[in-house]
Amino acid sequence: MHAGLLNINKPCGMTSRRVVDIVARLAGTKRVGHAGTLDPLASGVLVVCLGWATRLVRFVQDRPKVYSARFLLGRRSDTDDVTGEVVATSNALAPPKALVEELLQTFIGTIQQVPPQFSAVHLDGVRAHKIARQGKAVRLEPRPVEIHRIALVDYAYPELDVDIECGSGTYVRSIGRDLGNALGCGAVMSALVRRSIGEFTLDSAATPESLGQRAISDLLLPPLCAVSRLPRFVCPPSDRDELVRGRPLAFAAAADWANGLPVAIVDSDENLLALAEYDASRQLLQPRQVFVA
Repeated sequence: MHAGLLNINKPCGMTSRRVVDIVARLAGTKRVGHAGTLDPLASGVLVVCLGWATRLVRFVQDRPKVYSARFLLGRRSDTDDVTGEVVATSNALAPPKALVEELLQTFIGTIQQVPPQFSAVHLDGVRAHKIARQGKAVRLEPRPVEIHRIALVDYAYPELDVDIECGSGTYVRSIGRDLGNALGCGAVMSALVRRSIGEFTLDSAATPESLGQRAISDLLLPPLCAVSRLPRFVCPPSDRDELVRGRPLAFAAAADWANGLPVAIVDSDENLLALAEYDASRQLLQPRQVFVA
């Protein structure tokens, strides 16, 4: 099986791990990983990397993500969504739409967010959700996350639909929880769809069921898709041996190339050969990850 990426539409009710297991079985390899976990409650884009492309997972994870989320106002839960122990808020009043729209805008930008206690965040080397399931208190510190855009799509109390574009590490459940607290009525997430991760969109995603009907090789995207945002350097055939040995390549870059800039090194057919770091002082590309032998 060649290295590459699959854009999968994970269905609601299936774990991200299950999708990886399906791909691994069909592809006949254990070298499979995904970029950005989706909880079983959520559906949508899950990018799965195969072969040496698993070394590129972090580049996909770092891309902006777009979600459509539904929250139910007037209740709270220990998981911040409907999969947990949901409790109705006493004497909750339906907030006016204008107030909802006003408070949504306060989440835009770099904000401090406390992850849900039932999450994959590590606490002293242990996943927070494992501690929470033991009935122990989980105290997670707030951390900065980036919200690029948040917009009200529909509101008919208690249901609230929003679209969110955010950076890596953002918990949409936490946005709903914090919004509900600000409104004074509480809120839990009842549905979530990830519509895109960078250039990987729901429109072009394959379902897990379709993987058995079509060869994975027909759906496999080239590894270069994971680093499509990086500047590229076309390696001359005469320099390929040097590259394979991890030796720096001479390159006088454009004036706007900063020192330490990550660069994708490709061949003339745009196959990804390596990732390098630009050394501005010496005008060299220093390979950091080489994918060819």
